[in-house]
Amino acid sequence: MRRTRLRACALACWLVLASATVVAEPVSRPGQAATRNGREIYAEFRAGLADPACDTASSPRWRDHFAAAPSKMASPGSDVLPLFGYVVDALRAANLPTEFALIPFVESGYKPGARSASGPAGLWQMIAVTARDHHVLIRPGYDGRLSPVDSTQAAVRYLKTLHGMFAGDWRLAVMAYNAGEYRVFDALKRSGQLARNADPEKLTSMSGISQAYVRKLHALSCVLDQADDRDTWLQALDRPVPVLQAMTLPAGATHLDAWSAATGEDPAVVRRLNPAFSNGRIAQSNQPLQVLAPGVGDAIASGSNAAPMASAPAQPEATADASQPNPSVRTHVVGRGESLWTIARHYKLQVADLLSRNALKSRSVLRPGMVLRLDAATDEGYGE
Repeated sequence: MRRTRLRACALACWLVLASATVVAEPVSRPGQAATRNGREIYAEFRAGLADPACDTASSPRWRDHFAAAPSKMASPGSDVLPLFGYVVDALRAANLPTEFALIPFVESGYKPGARSASGPAGLWQMIAVTARDHHVLIRPGYDGRLSPVDSTQAAVRYLKTLHGMFAGDWRLAVMAYNAGEYRVFDALKRSGQLARNADPEKLTSMSGISQAYVRKLHALSCVLDQADDRDTWLQALDRPVPVLQAMTLPAGATHLDAWSAATGEDPAVVRRLNPAFSNGRIAQSNQPLQVLAPGVGDAIASGSNAAPMASAPAQPEATADASQPNPSVRTHVVGRGESLWTIARHYKLQVADLLSRNALKSRSVLRPGMVLRLDAATDEGYGE
């Protein structure tokens, strides 16, 4: 498969757009829930699709090819669902279509350490030149293409640029990601089309590989869309899934195992998620290095080699009308590791209701000690 390589002008365009556009990145936060329900990840993916409609007769070849993808997400012993959730979060934070979260499925099967004999590596299967053009560090002892943090940040930034270049058409952006933006611009010109109302299927000068790339992603999206017709699959997703967080390693750290022991992480999991560090050794670098690891609740894992210490109870986050809650109205004090989904399920509520009753957004961070209102403002005790 052809790989994208930015040339001088394209890189200049990227730098201009990147300087004008800030792309939000998932970061570690003290108090962030350590797990969430797998169905939350799937719901976020579905909510972010640019093209959720599926024609059951389209792309049967690629649907068959990706038929095993749902089972990989459902497997409790696999890293696929946590990594998928991390990528979906990054795309949602950047206001990008979640079809892009399927690219690592196509490229690497969501294996951070995947390598191709022809040179590409990592979740996003970047070649070294593309990685360096996107400021991904590659040096002895550290290959940032194998870092889910570095490679995902670079991929999301580049996809953000392409999405803007091609008038918000995710299909054109994917073609450009696969073949290069110049080829897509040339194909649009040859066909007399404009990006804002283009028909990618009629870009006949594009290679069959690039056009098939779009079909692959849409077919995979439809495979996942139809997987929820099976109760057994949804039940398999209905489990706690680690919330993966990007954490900055402290200066002087020399090995992932030592850092894991100090922060309460599982060394085997940290190594598996971060193959960029050869044999777990942390290469010396003049720039901060990050690792991807499961959430550690209140432990402040970034910037310290010390073992996590108990912190003072977090102050309840203010919500509308919550300064003096009415004692007749039900409330819930957030405990460590709880998520909006688990709290809503416990009280037989909808997550959307829980959010609205507490003036929260879907991406709000719950902290232990927060007091959540369970009853609506119009319920007894909250009348005007």
